[in-house]
Amino acid sequence: MNWKHRLQAVLAALFGVQSEQHRRMQFSGSPWPYITLGVVFITLFVLMLLAVVKWVLR
Repeated sequence: MNWKHRLQAVLAALFGVQSEQHRRMQFSGSPWPYITLGVVFITLFVLMLLAVVKWVLR
């Protein structure tokens, strides 16, 4: 599975949407690429929220 598919899987998981076929394919390999991408995207999301809050409060 390439990085594009992993990225799509992480984004779909963040929105809570995933097909059974994709879930089976993702659980057949190592979880570390998904964990890494998930942590990166959650961190970026939190930083973006903090920036928006600081901007609004100015």
